[in-house]
Amino acid sequence: MSDDAETIRAVFRDAVNMTARGLTAWLETEKSRAVGQKDNGGESTGHRYGRRIVDFLGVRQGDFTEDDLADMRTVTGYVDRHLAQRPDGDVATTPWRYSLV
Repeated sequence: MSDDAETIRAVFRDAVNMTARGLTAWLETEKSRAVGQKDNGGESTGHRYGRRIVDFLGVRQGDFTEDDLADMRTVTGYVDRHLAQRPDGDVATTPWRYSLV
């Protein structure tokens, strides 16, 4: 992916298909807390990034910092890798899907 801020934002917008309100509601569920890699039993990396995504969805386009753009690249990289690992069959209620939401 390009290091161009506009490209990073565009790829991020394509990868994140939930509203801030929808993602916030999801992050409050037990299903969202039950999946993902956790250090010492705490919050999973994906859950923490979910909260960052909510923040990004409320930021005006010109107000992203370099750290924000780096985190946006991390999110889109995760989404790409995760989609490539999609299991066969119905994934509607699987940990795979829950960790992607």
